[in-house]
Amino acid sequence: MSTKKRIVIKLGTSVLTGGGKQLDQAHMIELVRQCAALYRAGHDIVVCTSGAVAVGRAVLDFPALPATIQSKQLLAAVGQPRLMLLWDRFFDIFGIHTGQILLTRADVENRRRYLNARDTFGVLLDRRIVPVVNENDAVATEEIRVGDNDNLSALVAMLVGADLLLILTDQDGLYTADPRVDPTAELIAEVHHIDQSLRRSAGGTSTGLGTGGMVTKLQAASIAHQAGSDVVIAAGREPNVILRAAAGEAVGTRFPAPESPLVGRKQWILAGPRASGRIVVDAGAADAVLRHGRSLLPAGIVAVEGDFNRGDTVLIVDAGGSEVARGLTPYTANDLRTIAGCKSHEVVQRLGFAYGSAAMHRNDMILLGE
Repeated sequence: MSTKKRIVIKLGTSVLTGGGKQLDQAHMIELVRQCAALYRAGHDIVVCTSGAVAVGRAVLDFPALPATIQSKQLLAAVGQPRLMLLWDRFFDIFGIHTGQILLTRADVENRRRYLNARDTFGVLLDRRIVPVVNENDAVATEEIRVGDNDNLSALVAMLVGADLLLILTDQDGLYTADPRVDPTAELIAEVHHIDQSLRRSAGGTSTGLGTGGMVTKLQAASIAHQAGSDVVIAAGREPNVILRAAAGEAVGTRFPAPESPLVGRKQWILAGPRASGRIVVDAGAADAVLRHGRSLLPAGIVAVEGDFNRGDTVLIVDAGGSEVARGLTPYTANDLRTIAGCKSHEVVQRLGFAYGSAAMHRNDMILLGE
């Protein structure tokens, strides 16, 4: 595994507690040891953790609370800082810094907030800081909560462009039937297509501690798989499971990434809202984008039409008005007017800040003029 990888590791409550009522700190340290080994080998690591509600419940001596969003918010508010403190302490044993990121679905569905979240992940990973992610349950409502950390981890994998999403659970992987009730159930080693029969083989949670069963893990696998990540669902108590999955060993159930790694995300861009404006580019820029797969640089911009914000969908057109591409821009219309025609290194001088050297990155666009 010499090639650098970006790996998102989702740790379910049942993995962190071992099926008990409180965190198994010794096993958490073992999981961190494996993450540290990958980190030291040069790989980027993102941890998507569950457990805040379980920690809060234990701290408050397991109170009898109604099954409401407000109760979960209360428990998460108490448990999240204690959970993060543990992760920080355990990674610190190996000399690794961590950074906390709390998300709701609104942070990834709104384009501007999506870009802001992606930038936050990017700067942490660039600085070799391990992001530790959880859903912001303390403020989330029914309308904006992701609902389980399986799907949250898939959205994080999409945000960071992960090569691998490893979902660790209390099961060995995906089976042909629920192994807890069907002794003939067989482990499925590899899945290339998620269909209805596969979903029917998935069961619910058994411990009552977590919120995601195998159904949500399949949902997460589908999202991350379409976005271009390999996905592995495996048992969190399997020896060296993180290292083995990252090395490509046959552990759990693997969903190999499709050949076109960004197809899912680019379909989302294509199916998104109508373009809020247009960026007119010169012939050289149009050719670089269309024929050579390059990002759009400010130097190639001739004019900017419309009034749009950072993260909005815009069209790239050539001087004759022919459509070249469609995508998401990290700059507002006024920002682009300010930096139109300038060299990439001059962006900060003109704006006083920069969200990168590209007016639109190639990963955020779909070509239309071919």
